[in-house]
Amino acid sequence: MDIISQLQEQVNTIAAIAFNTFGTLQRDAPPVRLSPNYPEPPSAPAAPTAAAGGAAANGAAANPSTEESPSNNISETPKLLSAELVKAAKQFDALVAALPFSEGGEEAQLKKIEQLQAENDLVGQELQKQLEAADKELKQVQELFNEAADNCLNLKKPD
Repeated sequence: MDIISQLQEQVNTIAAIAFNTFGTLQRDAPPVRLSPNYPEPPSAPAAPTAAAGGAAANGAAANPSTEESPSNNISETPKLLSAELVKAAKQFDALVAALPFSEGGEEAQLKKIEQLQAENDLVGQELQKQLEAADKELKQVQELFNEAADNCLNLKKPD
């Protein structure tokens, strides 16, 4: 894969990480009161109780480690996502650093573009000549085929 494709892929990766980061933070962030003029934000829904048919009603003990993991996960998620974003940005920077350096500035680049365009025009003219020659040969082959087919049909005697 060439360097430009790798850069494009890395930009897509950074965009995906940013998208996931914003979505995760939006989903997991606790409600915050914006102003004293606004009503209090609604509290989080309560966990199911034993009367509501939770795990305790079935005789199973609740696992305290799983109850604590979501809060730990929420506090660790921004750190993990930011580390992933920094890592992707560093990979992008490494790819940019691997780009070939253009010597001579803009003038040299424009001169090189003109040279490549001239080469492209010459190759295009050669291809056009070859295409015209191939078309001419195709017409000759078609005429010969039609002539051969007519000769074959004329040799057959009608019944």
